[in-house]
Formats: sequence, structure tokens, C-alpha cells
Amino acid sequence: MNLKIYHIPALLQESVGGLNIRPDGVYVDVTFGGGGHSKEILKRLGKNGRLLAFDQDEDAYQNHIPDPRFTFVKSNFRFLKNFLRYHRIDEVDGILADLGVSSHHFDDSDRGFSFRLPGDLDMRMNRLSRKTAADVLNEYSEEKLSDIFFFYGELKSARKIATAVSAYRRSKKIGAVSDFLEIMKPFAFREKENKTLAQAFQALRIEVNDELEALEKMLIQGLEMLKSGGRFSVISYHSLEDRLVKNFFKAGNFEGHIIKDFYGNRETPFELINRKVIVPTEQEQVDNPRSRSAKLRIAEKI
Repeated sequence: MNLKIYHIPALLQESVGGLNIRPDGVYVDVTFGGGGHSKEILKRLGKNGRLLAFDQDEDAYQNHIPDPRFTFVKSNFRFLKNFLRYHRIDEVDGILADLGVSSHHFDDSDRGFSFRLPGDLDMRMNRLSRKTAADVLNEYSEEKLSDIFFFYGELKSARKIATAVSAYRRSKKIGAVSDFLEIMKPFAFREKENKTLAQAFQALRIEVNDELEALEKMLIQGLEMLKSGGRFSVISYHSLEDRLVKNFFKAGNFEGHIIKDFYGNRETPFELINRKVIVPTEQEQVDNPRSRSAKLRIAEKI
């Protein structure tokens, strides 16, 4: 599969460079996708270095890298610790995460991630899992749908959208992208249509894949598995993800509460490598428009 078609990695040099790679180190790419970040890490590793890459989507395995230093793990990164232990790894030198949805997913109408393409409302990163976006819309209570659109999509009209979904499904089962677009018509005004639809689809995708809980589990396990001096390099694409990463790097918890010791010194497991978030250059945004919302945060375990 062509890497460029599958996914163009965002902030490639910045994110991999932020790992401060040791040639003989052990590294983890928890979001393998098209393999762009993994290939860059391997370029910087010596013959005794090692890279493990996680991806729960079977399509990603087609980008497998034939390199003795490379191990592909077909799993969600929420199981990071278990699989590292399975491969007899007790600690690692760095972890990279590119939390965005691959271009491959957006451009494949069979996957149902995009409101621009016809197809079924699927949105499963792992197609072996049972719950699809259509299942969420057809089976969830109106109140639960409202919460999903409000908290995960940050939509002010969340309650009204949930009511519209409930009314629609009483007469017709929701199954296709076109069904949901029909429901969203009254709420997606022309000047903000794309943004509103993107937020609604994001909300469903997060729910289907349990993305925020998986991210929290990965960050907690990653902190445990990192060596002292090891680094986290995380690229996020929306405020919900970025807030979790920012708070965890700053305070070691997801609320951002600073804990101080008896003497008033801050207790935190990380030193921030970049206090100001790193974003793509103007040129990268031109070359790869889907990188525009990318935000990179790098932290080193104390």
C-alpha cells in the first residue's frame, strides 16, 4: 500500500526529533498507521535498537516494515503495558503517539469516517469490534446521545440533535452516512456546515472507539513503562485530546491539579520539553492540509 496515499505523517521531524533517540534504545510507536513515524525512528536507531508499533486496524499491517529491529503489534494502545511485557520489555526510552485519524480512514467510504463520502455509518478503528456509529444512533437513549454530542463534539445544539435522531429512527433505521446528514440538515448552517458536521462525526467516532479512555490508559501505562529520562511525544488534533495530554504532562493527572510536597515544591513526573505547543509550519499546512489542527507536546520522565 502506498504510504503517501495511506497517510502523510504530521510534524514528522519535530515529533521524532523530540524523542531524542538513542541508537541502542527501545521505542514504541503506538499509532503505526502508514508507518511514516516508525520509518523515521528506524532511520535514527542503530543495529541494536528496537521499535514496537501498535495499531488495531488490520489495514495498517499492510504497511509492515521488513526490519529485524521492528515488531508490529495488532492491538489498541490501551494494552501497551501488557504487550510490552509479553515481548519481555520492562522499560522503554520513548513513546510516540499520532492521535489523528489516518487519511486512509477518511478516504475509504467503506469505513464511514467522513461526511463527504457515501457509505455505511461504521467508524470502527478495529473492525472486529461490534459497536458501529449506526448502532450508537439507533440504540442509545436520547439523553446519552445528547451527552455524546455535547461533550465529545462540543456542539451547543447537542440536545436538539439528539431529539432529531430519536424522531428520525422512529420511522426509519439509521444506517448510512446520508441518513445522518439528513438529520443534521437543520443544524449545519451553510457558513459553519463543515465544522458542525465534523464535530458531530468526531463525537460519534470518539464514542465508537472509546478514544478518550483509551488515551488515558495509554498515558498512564506509558509513564509507568518509560525509563527515567525517557520521552513522550504526542500529537493531538482536537481540544479534548490535547487537554488530557497537556494536563497529564503538566501535573501527572488528567484534571491538571498541581500537587505540592510539604515544602511547597511541585510534584510532577515530567519535565516539559516544549512549554509552548508545537504546530505545523505554514509550508507543512499547505503541503498537508490535514495537519492544520495538529499540536505536538513533548515531555521527559523525571
